[in-house]
Amino acid sequence: MKFSRLRADVLAGLTTSFALLPECIAFALVAHLTPLMGLYGAFIICTLTALFGGRPGMVSGAAGSMAVVIVALVVQHGVQYLLATVLLSGLIMLAFGVLKLGKLVRMVPHPVMLGFVNGLAIVIAMAQLDHFKNGDTWLSGMALYVMIGLVALTMAIVYLLPRLTRAAPPALVAILSVGLAVYFLGLPTRTLGDMAHIAGSLPTFALPDIPWSLETLGIIAPYAVIMAVVGLLETLLTLNLTDEITESRGYPDRECVALGAANMVSGAFGGMGGCAMIGQTVVNLSSGGRGRLSGVTAGVMILLFVLFLSPFIERIPLAALVGVMFVVSQQTFAWASLRVLNKVPLNDVLVIISVTVITVFTDLAVAVMCGVIIAALNFAWQQSRQLYAQTPVQSDDSKLYRVHGTLFFASTTAFLKLFDPADDPATVTLDCSHLSFVDYSAIAALDTLRERYSKAGKHLRVVHVSERCKKLLKRARVPHA
Repeated sequence: MKFSRLRADVLAGLTTSFALLPECIAFALVAHLTPLMGLYGAFIICTLTALFGGRPGMVSGAAGSMAVVIVALVVQHGVQYLLATVLLSGLIMLAFGVLKLGKLVRMVPHPVMLGFVNGLAIVIAMAQLDHFKNGDTWLSGMALYVMIGLVALTMAIVYLLPRLTRAAPPALVAILSVGLAVYFLGLPTRTLGDMAHIAGSLPTFALPDIPWSLETLGIIAPYAVIMAVVGLLETLLTLNLTDEITESRGYPDRECVALGAANMVSGAFGGMGGCAMIGQTVVNLSSGGRGRLSGVTAGVMILLFVLFLSPFIERIPLAALVGVMFVVSQQTFAWASLRVLNKVPLNDVLVIISVTVITVFTDLAVAVMCGVIIAALNFAWQQSRQLYAQTPVQSDDSKLYRVHGTLFFASTTAFLKLFDPADDPATVTLDCSHLSFVDYSAIAALDTLRERYSKAGKHLRVVHVSERCKKLLKRARVPHA
């Protein structure tokens, strides 16, 4: 590997580690956990997924989407039950990958992906607004002006530096420059140390101190399933986005296995659960991180911050990190989706907007599920409307129906309306050369049609059935020619 590639990955990983810090601390606090639990989780999950995952360049850590899920569990049952939940959710993720179910992400339509990206971009931006507060009170006066000025300076450096040089990641230069300016000028602004103290020791292995019983399983299993679903969804969608940005191909099943194993290790060493983090992934990619070394560097740096560098890291102004994340939000948002709103079908517009709004106001899993359901229902509706029949004139007294389209649950009513058993001649032929049978509803519709002709004292022949459809009909024991 070339030195320039190694250097780019190391610098990108260092930049990403700064972006990981406040997010993981904030998510740990949201879940009523200690900041070190978030940082331990970030170190373990980021490092292991970078080493063994299926998508180099993607960054995983203690994610907010999973933190929200576990708040009630921590409040009601305590931290030890959370660690057991992380272990179980990791096992579910690992099984998902072993069973090679990662390919299911292909079922997510592109409009859902656009809504997912736009929603998360808005969530990232909105999350930074909390840093403009002191407790529950918005900053005001000089404190607010200094905060806004430093955020603006950070964003300006990130945007303008690439025009001068690409020797170092602009986000890293911006964080260090603003940090040094605050230190030497003595500017009054909040730092990472005001958020939490991060000094600590190495994480230690200890299985959760809980009763290992069916009762315990009944408590943690629902949370573990939800964590696994949310984590897998966010990871697989972020993997898709990373594929598009890097114009390369990742391996979703391998990523699921690595993520599951990483969560199990995190739970065993006192860390919170996690998954792919789209904001930090964008930071890594935009800083030049393309290899596994960038993710490993980010994870290891988190541990070094905890063990040795906390006095320096806690001096980093929050304004610098907020400015970087605002840029990430802007870069993550799919602005092209706004330009095509009047050019794509209305149903796709509905999916994009719905997923965006639901992501902002609820959570990612609900948003993606809703988007997929809306897209699937629209697809079913469109397919059901494309069913039609040709009835060419026959030389004898029989009648031929040449049906085109797909016969499934949404099109059975339209299919049966194409025929007229009462007025048709004694012999009727259904030509299936251009008709596809998809599900049991299609078989039931064909059976119903045959019964209607039989009751009218007439014979229905079914011809030119495809081999796949023959197997379907044979399994259901429906006669055909």
